[in-house]
Amino acid sequence: MSMKNIISHWINERFEVEKIKGPLKKQLEKPLPGHVSWFHTLGSMSFFLFISQVLTGILLLVYYRPTVDEAFQSVKFITTQAYMGWLYRQIHAWGANLMIIIVFLHMLRTFVTGSFKKPREITWIIGVFLFILTLVFGFTGYLLPWNQLAYWATTVGTEIAGAIPFVGEWIKTLLRGGPNVGGETLSRFFVVHVIILPWAVFFLIAIHLFFVRWQGIATMDPVDQAKEPKPEKSIPFFPHHALKEGIVFFILLGWMITLSVLMPFELGEVANPLVTPLAIKPEWYFLPMYQVIKYFSKLAGIFVVSLAPLFLLVWPFLDKSKERHPLKRPVSMTIGVLVVFSLLFFGFLGHFSESKRRILGKEYEFDIYGKPHVVSGDGIQQEGKK
Repeated sequence: MSMKNIISHWINERFEVEKIKGPLKKQLEKPLPGHVSWFHTLGSMSFFLFISQVLTGILLLVYYRPTVDEAFQSVKFITTQAYMGWLYRQIHAWGANLMIIIVFLHMLRTFVTGSFKKPREITWIIGVFLFILTLVFGFTGYLLPWNQLAYWATTVGTEIAGAIPFVGEWIKTLLRGGPNVGGETLSRFFVVHVIILPWAVFFLIAIHLFFVRWQGIATMDPVDQAKEPKPEKSIPFFPHHALKEGIVFFILLGWMITLSVLMPFELGEVANPLVTPLAIKPEWYFLPMYQVIKYFSKLAGIFVVSLAPLFLLVWPFLDKSKERHPLKRPVSMTIGVLVVFSLLFFGFLGHFSESKRRILGKEYEFDIYGKPHVVSGDGIQQEGKK
């Protein structure tokens, strides 16, 4: 008996593999609706990026030290001296940004195809929580290099949280570990980023995937009228769709390495609580919310931006239409388009606000609301001109 047969026999005696082969084969050969396209690989891309973040994060933890005195220097050592450390750090940084984009696009695809409707409401809700936790991943990880921009962006972010009625000061103190951003803040963000969030996301992904495989991919049929995909119009999960996911995996890996080499994130200067940089802003994925808050009092602004995740969570119960096809849901699609454009609009306003830009030969100074003012040759603003 060959070694392969001996090992196979040993495993079969203990785990009854033959009983597993049937359900496994059924899942692999499960037919997918004919409308399944490359956009349906966004979920797998999100999962791949999560795995990438975990693996590169483990490699970074070999040298990272979560203390005020050592955090910046340890990241500097990783970037300049550790073998391939610069690449792992850049892949981790770009992976964090790409993961937010991909998870958002995955949710957008789910919204457009009406896949959040009955009986998949719980799958959508879990997806919303995964998106929120992905943003929290970015927020907590941003502080860990302990550079100047990260320090002050975290100060602004936690200050906004402190404006929440009744519990604001308690939340701010809980986040910071004291009255100001310091060593306790770094320690708490580190624990949340490397222990609590990875496990929370892992379990939510496991539940999310279970529901997706159990309920299958939604067809474009109206709610309660879904039909099993016909063999001649369906797509086998394996190898057809699995091959798409494999191709996307290598493309995404190539993109991350290319971006890491050509557009690396700078480490900047070590955090200095005594020097406040000009125009401190959060990372790009918080810019729309940050900009919206400026147009209201702090309390009203927090209330307005907090409505966004709330509407996402309850949307499957607000959209009563049984139709899934986007062309048969004009109201929902109009709302979706307006939301996406508002995110882009306020994001760009937040990016340009409190900065000077030269556009078409003229120098403009953008105020806190993103309104441009032409700056004359002597540096004086000219009100009303654009």
